[in-house]
Amino acid sequence: MLDPKFIRSQPEKVRRAIALKGERADLELFLGLDERRRGIQTEAEELRARRNAVSEQIGKLARAGADPGEVERMKAEMRDVGASITGLEQRLAALEAEQEAIARWIPNVPHETVPEGDASNNQILRHWGTPAPAGPPILPHWDIGAKLGLLDFERAGKVAGSGFILYTGLGARLERALIQFFLDSNRKRGYTEVSPPYLVREECLFGTGQLPKLEGEMYRLQGDDLYLNPTAEVPVTNIHRDEILSGDQLPLKLTAYCPSFRREAGAAGRETRGMVRVHQFDKVEAVKFVLPETSYEELELLVADAESLLQALELPYRVVLLAAGDLSFAASKCYDLEAWAPAEGRWLEVSSCSCFEAFQARRANIRFRREVKSKPEHVHTLNGSVLALPRVIVALLEQHQTPDGRVRVPRKLQPYLDGREYLED
Repeated sequence: MLDPKFIRSQPEKVRRAIALKGERADLELFLGLDERRRGIQTEAEELRARRNAVSEQIGKLARAGADPGEVERMKAEMRDVGASITGLEQRLAALEAEQEAIARWIPNVPHETVPEGDASNNQILRHWGTPAPAGPPILPHWDIGAKLGLLDFERAGKVAGSGFILYTGLGARLERALIQFFLDSNRKRGYTEVSPPYLVREECLFGTGQLPKLEGEMYRLQGDDLYLNPTAEVPVTNIHRDEILSGDQLPLKLTAYCPSFRREAGAAGRETRGMVRVHQFDKVEAVKFVLPETSYEELELLVADAESLLQALELPYRVVLLAAGDLSFAASKCYDLEAWAPAEGRWLEVSSCSCFEAFQARRANIRFRREVKSKPEHVHTLNGSVLALPRVIVALLEQHQTPDGRVRVPRKLQPYLDGREYLED
């Protein structure tokens, strides 16, 4: 959520952000309500000051033995002032509720380095690795996965319907090996591992910006104020909701394995086959709580952490800077890492690394003190998929196919699969 003072002082930047991100927040109504609220607030403060001054005068008159009738008249006048203050406070509460309802829909402002426009204006910054040629003889992941006994989409459908995955045999071990490899690598880079709940409360989703905008994409438990986690940033970021951190704790770096669940309503076309777009997926998340002045430096380091994993898996990838129209509601800047899937003949997003500045921290009330007696400030938050499955597995099964129909295991992953060089028993 944006600071109301920022909205009031920089309306053109906010108006531009709303337009660039394609949101419909009524900024003009917000500003009108804010002007009315500040006027009523000033009136209430003046009345309180008057009441305090007169109350002090009443006390002095009473102690001095003044006319009781005059004292009572002044008390009656102050009771009327008190009633007026109560009425103003009620109007203030109503106006603040209206403002809050609008502010929930005002997106974060893109950083000045973010390109304008929609996804067609995304900037490809760099490539790494040599992509395998697209198309045959490389088999798509669903075919090679079934052939090697790694994946079973038919039986997954029997269990949960379309859009779910059943890993079998070495496929299940491969998924677990990747998760462990990612967690171990992140810990070596200074992240503290946590294991959060898979169910999250409504206020957690509001805190990270998924609610109210993305409610239709999430699974909600009937009769409970709980949702299935839609992305691991939600439970991990909210670990410190409503807390004041110490400045010497920052940067605070957390990593977690967490299954995620999304309805993916409206998904169609070729992405409905295989495991590119599914309702349940695993990933390892990295979340940072940082000093405001270091947040963009920390974003670059987060991207480097994700890149190092793709390099270790020997997967060609590219780094893409998202344009404003392709940014999430809450992000101020985001890099996507896309791995090459040759049978698909396209780049697949396997990581999004985002900086939110203080946007999430304001919604989740996460603050810090630079010194013991310093005034609390909002931290800046960042997160990234480091990395997300199953698209990593898609890229791995397709990029590392051999001419004899096997799939090679990257050297740094081999210790997690009993030293196997290939995905075979």
